[in-house]
Amino acid sequence: MANSKIPKLLIIPRKTFARGLVFHTAAYVDLGLVNEAEMERVNVEGSRAVLEVAQAARISKMVYCSTIGVFGDTQGQVVDETFNRTQQDFSSAYDRTKYQAQQLVDQYFQQGLPVVSVMPSGILGLDDPHFGPVIELFLKRRLKLWPGGDRITGIVHVDDLVNGMILAVEKGRPGEYYIISAGELTTREMFKIFSQKTGIPIPAEPPEPLVRLVGHLLDPIGKLFAWNPPISGERVHYIYDRCVRVKATKARQELGWQPRSISETLGELVRSQDN
Repeated sequence: MANSKIPKLLIIPRKTFARGLVFHTAAYVDLGLVNEAEMERVNVEGSRAVLEVAQAARISKMVYCSTIGVFGDTQGQVVDETFNRTQQDFSSAYDRTKYQAQQLVDQYFQQGLPVVSVMPSGILGLDDPHFGPVIELFLKRRLKLWPGGDRITGIVHVDDLVNGMILAVEKGRPGEYYIISAGELTTREMFKIFSQKTGIPIPAEPPEPLVRLVGHLLDPIGKLFAWNPPISGERVHYIYDRCVRVKATKARQELGWQPRSISETLGELVRSQDN
């Protein structure tokens, strides 16, 4: 179910799910100045609607696309699926609503729903609405600055995520989590790979104090004009203050998941954007 208007499922007949398989991939994904009520409607109440109807229809299996973000800031520790979140607060409305949705999924599993949770890291691929425009600017030689070169991020190609979800249908155990991440690297290392594959210089890194100041200044302007600026206090927090580090050993061993390498993923991303 990849439709942002998920609450409509409340009126979908149970026979729609007819003892079948459900992929729940819908989510409102964004940071900064977002519509928090809409995000909760989609990510939390929408998930509740899917779970209710799926349970009533007695489906054979559900695969839920969660996120490694539910683990919260791991403070530099590389964690697996057994990690319990230690971050007490939430970094964003997205962080909060996806965490709440995962709690719902776990509750419905306890009530008998056969649901498996896959937890991707940063998803890259064709038509990526988030990082795709950044790569497009880079390839046009118009990306002159990019902050937070030391930030560590996990990545996975969208096709490898899809393959992981299919494997979760075939081999995943209900109630289990499966981290789906090809590996991790710093933002600086990512742009170095892009540069090696294209010959385009990597963007310069603005000083952290300047980035924090700009984010602080743009927040009230964004609120005044109902505009989500490219740099905000929340985005600055994700760049410098929050890091979720994971390993996907379980998916590789239990599901037989074999993703592209980081270099292959980034190379394919460049080729797809260049075309």
